[in-house]
Amino acid sequence: MSTETTGLGTPEDLTDAERGAVEAELRPLADGEFVLAERYTEWQVRAPTLESDLAISNIAQDELGHARLWYDLLEDFGYTEAALIWEANPEDFQHPTLVELPLGEGDWADAIVRGYLYDTYENLHLRALEGTSYPWIADRVGKVLAEEDYHTQHARNWLSRLCEDDPGRERVRKALDRLFPYALTLFAETEHEAAIVDMGIRTESLADMREEWLGVVVPHLDSLGLSVPVSEDGEVLVDLPDQVGTDGSHTEHWPELFEEFTHTYRELELGEPPRLLEDPDEV
Repeated sequence: MSTETTGLGTPEDLTDAERGAVEAELRPLADGEFVLAERYTEWQVRAPTLESDLAISNIAQDELGHARLWYDLLEDFGYTEAALIWEANPEDFQHPTLVELPLGEGDWADAIVRGYLYDTYENLHLRALEGTSYPWIADRVGKVLAEEDYHTQHARNWLSRLCEDDPGRERVRKALDRLFPYALTLFAETEHEAAIVDMGIRTESLADMREEWLGVVVPHLDSLGLSVPVSEDGEVLVDLPDQVGTDGSHTEHWPELFEEFTHTYRELELGEPPRLLEDPDEV
């Protein structure tokens, strides 16, 4: 679903409705990248090979960089990075709950399946932002897309490796069964969804992106001998979890992860926290 619209103005010129829609588009993107990176860092020095350890560390760093790009645009509305992350309440975060789940039984297949489902979605999402009416987003899409293409290929390569034999395929199947329902939270709509599309902030609706995503992941997973709970006519046969994230609802696992990454700032009173990365406008 595409739309034609005039470009939006500067952050200072946006109406309340336009600002609300822009924020609703940016916050899940920023939080999703940040929380996924937090989970990926749990794999450092634990991945199955040195090569994969380096790769997942680099991917985690990339995701933090992407989060920084989106948080920076939210700062144009008067927020600070500290307020958005370290001083926020757990329910303030709007990431899809897929990214907050703990890694299943320490299995590398879990990280790979999660990455494949998320990165395929993100690739589609970013392409729907290339023609955005908000130019500050458009300026950053190219850099993120280039790195996400690598992330997607990394996940696809590892899926193929893991599915080369029955034991590996069974590990992937267990991870897929666990994660697939939560992957649907990637497409959970907020009250701002219609405005986001009508204003041209994103040129595809989440509903259309969901159909495109299914059209990519279902046949690819099927080619690896993995069944997905989708009927022949494309109907998804699992329900959306009760906790979707974008509405502030989270799983029982989120408070512990939130406490882990905010502990130093909250408990040790170290003052101004370090920035995630350098200011994107100064590099």
